Amino acid sequence: MTSGDIAAASGLPEWVVREKLGIHQKPVAGPGDHPARMAGWAAQEALREAGLEASALDVVISITDEHKDYPVWTSAPLVAQMVGAERAWAFDVNQKCATFITALAVAEGLFAARAEVHHVLIAGGYRNGDLIDYTDPDVRFMYDLAAGGAAAVLSREGPGLRLCSTRLKTDAALAQTVRVPVGGTAEPLTPENLGRYKLRVAEPELMRSRLETVSMPGFLEVIGGALQDAGYTPADLDYLALLHMKPSAHRAVLEGLGLSEAQSIYLSDYGHLGQLDPILSIRLAREAGKIGPGSLVALAAAGVGYHWGAAVLRWENGADAGERGA
Repeated sequence: MTSGDIAAASGLPEWVVREKLGIHQKPVAGPGDHPARMAGWAAQEALREAGLEASALDVVISITDEHKDYPVWTSAPLVAQMVGAERAWAFDVNQKCATFITALAVAEGLFAARAEVHHVLIAGGYRNGDLIDYTDPDVRFMYDLAAGGAAAVLSREGPGLRLCSTRLKTDAALAQTVRVPVGGTAEPLTPENLGRYKLRVAEPELMRSRLETVSMPGFLEVIGGALQDAGYTPADLDYLALLHMKPSAHRAVLEGLGLSEAQSIYLSDYGHLGQLDPILSIRLAREAGKIGPGSLVALAAAGVGYHWGAAVLRWENGADAGERGA
């Protein structure tokens, strides 16, 4: 879906879509591109790249969002089935667009608490773009929602990107601001309200005013906190894997950390894949030569609810790799 397509659907000028919203194009799902299945396809690729047999996996964590193949359903068992992880136990985690960071924190805890856990697969699929009404200006900040799958393999021992720390934060004041208003127990789905099964902002003024106050401090707090926990400062960072947001906000996060635009990749050609953005950003940075052995990398994301998350990773080679390589 191109910026022109979004402009035509929303009534916005195309230059606003491209320059203000930062969307040049974004992937949308085909008829067979269901979220859990996209997670499984990505997981198969991740295992191949890691050189790891699925039989070695101890745990499978699905970060597939709630809008998935079937309602009231856990997706992790299907991912395990698709890759052949017959020995692993599997479960879902959901914290909207901060879910990958949350899953890293969960995996970090598993490695620390259970000596028998050696390999963890985190995989997710995303197509919340299905739920966007382009005629609703209150959800303009979500016009970038796209479709895709991503996965990461974590191992107790490296080499790879060593997980050094994670930091999470929630602002509960925004708990009910963004949601699909029908289809739950508060308002069950009926033939009459089926057309309202879209993402909506319930309290647009509250969300707008609150985020103006807490959004940027939230990002800087979790990134700075994760760096501090790992024994680093922003000056040590080589790369920041940041989720897709409007260009002005992306630049503000970089400036707040004293980073240059060359130390990140803006996802204008991919839109927003929700919690999968940090995985995509790392992949693109590696392919572009922006990160390599020795690089210090931070991941940062925020999700409605309202959550912020950050993780710090250092790329280590076989000689100096320790636990929790990714």
